[in-house]
Amino acid sequence: MTGAEPCFLTAAQAAEAIKTGRLTSEALIRSCLERIEARDPVVKAWLHVDRAHAIAQSREIDKRPSMGPLHGLPFGVKDIMDTADLPTTYNSPAWQGHRPTRDAACVGIVRQAGAVILGKTDTVEFAFNSRRAASTNPYNAAHTPGGSSSGSGAAVGDFQVPFAFGTQTAGSHIRPASFNGIYAIKPSWGTVSREGVHMISAILDTVGWYGRSVEDLVLAAQAFRLEGAGAIAVPDPKGLRIGSCETPFWAQAEDGAKTAMAAAVERLRKAGAVVEEIVLPAHFGDLAEAHTMIMYGEGRVALHDEYLRHGDKLHPELRLTVENGRGVTPKRLVEAFDLSDICRKEFDAIAAGYDAVLAPASTGEAPKGLQNVGNWIFNGLWTLLHTPCVAIPAILGGLGLPVGVQLVGPRLSDARLLGIAQALQSVIDTGAEERTRLLSAA
Repeated sequence: MTGAEPCFLTAAQAAEAIKTGRLTSEALIRSCLERIEARDPVVKAWLHVDRAHAIAQSREIDKRPSMGPLHGLPFGVKDIMDTADLPTTYNSPAWQGHRPTRDAACVGIVRQAGAVILGKTDTVEFAFNSRRAASTNPYNAAHTPGGSSSGSGAAVGDFQVPFAFGTQTAGSHIRPASFNGIYAIKPSWGTVSREGVHMISAILDTVGWYGRSVEDLVLAAQAFRLEGAGAIAVPDPKGLRIGSCETPFWAQAEDGAKTAMAAAVERLRKAGAVVEEIVLPAHFGDLAEAHTMIMYGEGRVALHDEYLRHGDKLHPELRLTVENGRGVTPKRLVEAFDLSDICRKEFDAIAAGYDAVLAPASTGEAPKGLQNVGNWIFNGLWTLLHTPCVAIPAILGGLGLPVGVQLVGPRLSDARLLGIAQALQSVIDTGAEERTRLLSAA
């Protein structure tokens, strides 16, 4: 396929073409399906695709007046989210063939906004530290696309679908965006319903989505009615104040992350932005342990039913969690809750002094092999702090794999952060044409 095929359009470009009558939803869906047929034997992003049903949905959409900002656009759904017309297996051997009777709330919302559900994307089992997805990195199949939103990140990165859902409990959404050279938003905690999404942690789990531009992310933000998403202001990059935050975990950064951050800072300054270093207070370094306690403490509760149902058949990591092999205690859990409460307020105050905070999105390029889905150390603190995060591609690393950065804002500043990201995407991301060229030839 060439880059002229509809599947290579961003969601925003496709939406405009459909709106003006230059493209139909059916033509877009067929192009995506052709791309999937050609590439899925290698990328393995999908668990379930019903070709005939997807085309039928698109034909119906083409008969209707605009249903909303996602009218006619295909959407991939991470397979921990319930869908009434496709299986939901959680990538678990115990749930193969499971057919929910209704959509998860997030799936229902994008349908009502006009999206066509293209299929279910592969994921780490229950989106937790267990059975891995079969998905590969579209730039090099020997490397992971990240996890747990493995198939979603790979499918959007490989131009198989313009939109897909991910979720984040630690770094499962933003990190795959970095590895696959795509854009993503992890909204502020609690702004998108998790009804019908398999839960691990009530305090951490967040539903987000992938696209190939900030404008794509905005379209879906409008569908979810994120506060202010209907009238986002896009400022001039010149004069913006950006806080560069390596975080307390910078010692774990690899060459890819270091190069991506340095390149982003240089490009921002060249565009006239004011970039200042942020050093977080020392106790923010304890957030990784606090996050671990909460994730495994609440995961132990969330997986208890699976443990009772499936016993020894359950993945060893899941059994270990339920049996408290991570050593979670009430005292350590309360300390984690208290620290996160303190740090949320402190970070909001710090971030309020900047237009956005720039931070690493991953430790570097995607690891080799599919069992190591990457280190979440540069993601978990923001998940715990409940902040919005927008991932932006930055470089191709030494192995030829993408590495991104993320912009972070105070809690519930999602629309403002998207506006800043829209202003800065062409400044930070200088390699979009190269990524398209590489993968259109694949």
